[in-house]
Amino acid sequence: METSRIGTTMETSSAGRAGDRLSPPVRPASGGPLLRRLVERIGTLRRGSLRLVLPDGTVRLLRGTEPGPSADLEIHSARLAVRTLLGGSVGFAESYLAGEWDSSDLVALLELFDRNADAWGGSYYGSRALALLRRLRHALRANSRPMARRNIRAHYDLGNEFFAAWLDPTMLYSSALFEDGAEDLEAAQLAKCRHLARLIELRPGHRLLEIGSGWGAFAILAAREFGARVTSLTISPAQAEYARRRVQEAGLADRVEIRLEDYRDTRGRFDRIASIEMLEAVGEAYWPVFFARLRDRLEPGGIAGLQLITIADRWFEAYRSNPDFIQTYIFPGGMLPSPSVLSRQYHAAGLVPIAERCFGADYARTLALWRARFEAAWPDLRGRGFDERFRRLWRYYLAYCETGFRTGSIDVRQVRLEQG
Repeated sequence: METSRIGTTMETSSAGRAGDRLSPPVRPASGGPLLRRLVERIGTLRRGSLRLVLPDGTVRLLRGTEPGPSADLEIHSARLAVRTLLGGSVGFAESYLAGEWDSSDLVALLELFDRNADAWGGSYYGSRALALLRRLRHALRANSRPMARRNIRAHYDLGNEFFAAWLDPTMLYSSALFEDGAEDLEAAQLAKCRHLARLIELRPGHRLLEIGSGWGAFAILAAREFGARVTSLTISPAQAEYARRRVQEAGLADRVEIRLEDYRDTRGRFDRIASIEMLEAVGEAYWPVFFARLRDRLEPGGIAGLQLITIADRWFEAYRSNPDFIQTYIFPGGMLPSPSVLSRQYHAAGLVPIAERCFGADYARTLALWRARFEAAWPDLRGRGFDERFRRLWRYYLAYCETGFRTGSIDVRQVRLEQG
C-alpha cells in the first residue's frame, strides 16, 4: 500500500446514515498514528469507494477515480491497524476473526480490496519478517505422507455432521456447475459430476481411479449412472467412514471400493482417472509426483479428468512467496497452480490437455449458497460447541473464496488429459 494519495478523494457526504459524524477532509483519523497510517494507505485505492467508520464514530468516504465496488468498513478497535500493517491481508483477516472490524457486505469489501491490490503494492503482504515466518511455517507443513494426513485432518475431520449441516445432500464440497437446467445446488453438483464423467468418456466396465473421495458422491454416480468399477482414495478417516456407509446404502459395494490410502501408494493401472479439487491440497513440491502418478496409473489410451482451482498467472509469483489466509488457516500445506504452471506440469509428465472448461462464476454462485446455508445452520452448529471466532473464520473463508472467483483472481476448470 503506497502512501501516495493520487487518484483518490477523502470527503464528507450528506448521504451518511442518521447519527453519523462526518469528518472534514483535513481531520486526521482518530485512534492513534498507526490507524492514521492505515487509513492513508487504504485511501490510495484507485477503483470503487469505501465508507469507513472509525472507532470514535467519525466517517470517511474514500473514492477512487475508476469504477469499482462500493463497500463499508466499520472499525471497532485500532488493533486492526497493528495487525494489518504488520501482517498485510492475513493480518486483516486475523483482525476480523478477533472481532475488531465488521462490514455489512463482506464480499463487497474483499472485492474492493482485491481489485485494488495492485495499487497497494508489496505492503498488501505485510512486513517482510512476518511474511518470512509464514513462508517457513508453510514449508514445514509440506505434504509428505505423514504431514498430508495431519493437514487433511485439520480441515475435514471437523466432523461429518459439521459439513452435513450446510452442504447439500450430495455432500460435494467443490464447485457446482449450473447447466442442463440445474437451478438448485444439489442438481448443479450432480451436473458437475456428470460433466466430468462425460469429459473422460466413462463407459460401463471401465476401471476408474478417483483420487480424493470426498464423501463418496462422485464414486457412487460413476458406478450407478455410468457403470464404472471405482477405486476411490482418501486419507481422511472421517470421510472414508462416511463414504463407505453411503456406498453400502446405495447397494454398490460390489462396484465401489473406498480406500484409506495416499495416492502415491496406489498400484495397478486404470482405464480412467478422476480427481475433483484435490490437486490444491497436494502442495507445489509434490505436483510433479501427482502428475507422474496420473501417467503411471493410466492404461495405454486411458484418460484422466481433473477439476482444478487455479490462480491467475499475474498473481502466482507473489502468491507462492506469501502464504495467504487460506494456506494459513484453512488448508495447511496447500497451493494453487496457475494455468501456465499447470501447462508445464502436464508437459513434464507426458500428458496432453485435450479439452478444458472454465466456470469460475459457477463457483462464486456455489460459495454464495454455501455462505447462506452456513449462516442458516449456525444456531445448530453453535449448539455443538463451535464458538463465535470459528463462525467468523468460516464466514471470512467462504467470502474470501467467493471474492476471488468474482474478480477472476482464481478460477475453476475441468480438464481432460491424455498420454502424449
